[in-house]
Amino acid sequence: MTGTSYPSAPRQDIVDEIHGHRVADPYRWLEDPGSTETKAWLAAQDELFTKAADALPGRERLRERLAELLGAGSVGAPVWRGERRFFTRRTAEQEHPVLYTADPDGTERALVDPMALDPDGTTTLDGWQPDKEGRLLAYKVSTGGDEESLLYVMDVATGERVEGPIDRVRESSIAWLPGGGAFYYSRRLPAGEVPAGEEQYHRRVYLHRLGTDPDTADALIFGEGRDKTEYYGVGVSRDGRWMTISASQGTAPRNDLWIADLSASPAERPALRAVQEGVDAGTGLHVGRDGRAYVFTDRDAPRSRLCVADPADPSYETWRDLVPEDPEAVLTDYAILDGAPRPVLLAGWTRHAISEITVHDLRTGERIGTVPTPGLGTTGGIVERPEGGHEAWFGYTDAVTPSSVLRYDARTGETTPWASAPGTVEVPEVETRQVVYASKDGTPVRMLVTSRPGAAGPRPAILYGYGGFNISLTPAYSAGILAWVEAGGVYAVANLRGGSEEGEQWHRAGMRDRKQNVFDDFHAAAERLVADGLTTPAALGISGGSNGGLLVGAALTQRPDLYRAAVCSAPLLDMVRYERFGLGRTWNDEYGTADDPEEFGWLIGYSPYHRVRAGTAYPATLFTTFGADTRVDPLHARKLCAALQWATASDAPVLLRDEAEVGHAARSVSRSVELTADTLAFLAAQTGLDLTAPAGSEPGRDGR
Repeated sequence: MTGTSYPSAPRQDIVDEIHGHRVADPYRWLEDPGSTETKAWLAAQDELFTKAADALPGRERLRERLAELLGAGSVGAPVWRGERRFFTRRTAEQEHPVLYTADPDGTERALVDPMALDPDGTTTLDGWQPDKEGRLLAYKVSTGGDEESLLYVMDVATGERVEGPIDRVRESSIAWLPGGGAFYYSRRLPAGEVPAGEEQYHRRVYLHRLGTDPDTADALIFGEGRDKTEYYGVGVSRDGRWMTISASQGTAPRNDLWIADLSASPAERPALRAVQEGVDAGTGLHVGRDGRAYVFTDRDAPRSRLCVADPADPSYETWRDLVPEDPEAVLTDYAILDGAPRPVLLAGWTRHAISEITVHDLRTGERIGTVPTPGLGTTGGIVERPEGGHEAWFGYTDAVTPSSVLRYDARTGETTPWASAPGTVEVPEVETRQVVYASKDGTPVRMLVTSRPGAAGPRPAILYGYGGFNISLTPAYSAGILAWVEAGGVYAVANLRGGSEEGEQWHRAGMRDRKQNVFDDFHAAAERLVADGLTTPAALGISGGSNGGLLVGAALTQRPDLYRAAVCSAPLLDMVRYERFGLGRTWNDEYGTADDPEEFGWLIGYSPYHRVRAGTAYPATLFTTFGADTRVDPLHARKLCAALQWATASDAPVLLRDEAEVGHAARSVSRSVELTADTLAFLAAQTGLDLTAPAGSEPGRDGR
């Protein structure tokens, strides 16, 4: 219907009868990535994208600037075991963060370098956990983006592997017993022991003793007969006495929780006692050095609270508030500093997406102070020494500050820099302000808007959002945002319902039958940017990935008039069949299931693939997919891409960028640069941002 010649994509006459509704699915053939037809279609789409991308003005210059900004590198907070510390760091020259250890004398050694394991850059470090003494290190790696982690154990002193690989340990926690001879972990059952199509599910908790065969000798601890989609978390107290198991059904915002006293039952057969079972709340428990059980929970407290109890009887009736719920801030984490003259507890919070840390008396919970931070940004998890002490470390970042680590001393109350990002980079001057706007139903929603200081008049803008799975979008250093704003654009990040910015109620206001609230919040954010004169619909691009890709798909099919361009990355788009692919079944609690008539009604009501209408002028759209994505199947993007190319009445291009040997999450820096350069150059070309102009020059008054 446009001047662009798109690859041939036959529309099949496939109509399903679902709960009395006729549901058309003309591009079902694109669900099969191995078919000759799909391969030919993908090859043609790649040729089309490459031709269009090569013609994007300023792309090479943008690529160079992104590489410069990412040259800041990164550094992680230290994890201590006695006087030995473990940490990650990435220099400007490195493709991936490297895991290091520092010996007690300060000597640093690399323990796991993904590029040393795989010079092609497709191997990632997925997780790591030193034993309680710091002599052994369990770590997980995967290759090609599939996130199918292999677990190894390393002797820290020699760097030699002493165990592994153990496969099927994706999303597994590692809980060491004292002495380093054994750990608890979770592992999927072998493919041959589960029904076809369920290989990604059916986890169990095991105890593994070093030197034994994990396939024959590991003791089954938990999980038999439970729901196939459950994820498990395992923990063991520092003294080795208390073991906890958490079980959550998929990504549901609730969990069951048990505790066992390993001094009264063997490690292979722990006598589990329920802390919480069948309760609609998320709860975690940690037994501290003082023998108290610290219970972190959103039970009866949507913004979360910290309670204390006796681990021998941690039933709900015995919980006592130590840090009660705050009416405006969300409790995110805590650390115990019991080596100060007055033992204290640090509590991490986000207040409307901005981080803060408060200081409390450890015994009573009384608030006695705050921990200074450099600005309005985001703090990472607060880390203490496992054996106790007066120090804590936490990560920090904001719009212009690459990742850094700060140290707090409870004896003096001072916060000082501990480690900075290793690279030197010239960051442009930008300003970020928080805007409060009203959504369709009147709910106040916040967004962070970043632009050059004093910027005025409508200009090309990007609106980014996520709105799901209790994930919070907080200020952070972003090469993409800085490059866009430096070139004269506006970048807005909306804190939509479905996230955790305002607690669990905020999350639930954007899930299941209330998912449309997320899209309404996003449309209202766009309208506010236009009303404030920051941009126009003709100069407004939108961007999001994964659940945020669903957001973008819903936005461009619900309000095609409001947006000029869209980047839709690794998206969910066919909400009628999403459960059949990838990890779809684990998201039932977030979205609902098409197997239920009422819930099917929610899904079909906003499913982007099913809202496409011929003759509609859709925004310019770039889909980005990743060939090894085992979370969200690329079929979603393929099907909506074909549908939009067939339906659109505008001359705005609809393109697909498909990338092999990468998955849903971590990737090398060079691949990140290429992807960001392509997506931002596409949005710039469509919204009128001149990437070839000298930095600081003004775009047109209409934003084009």
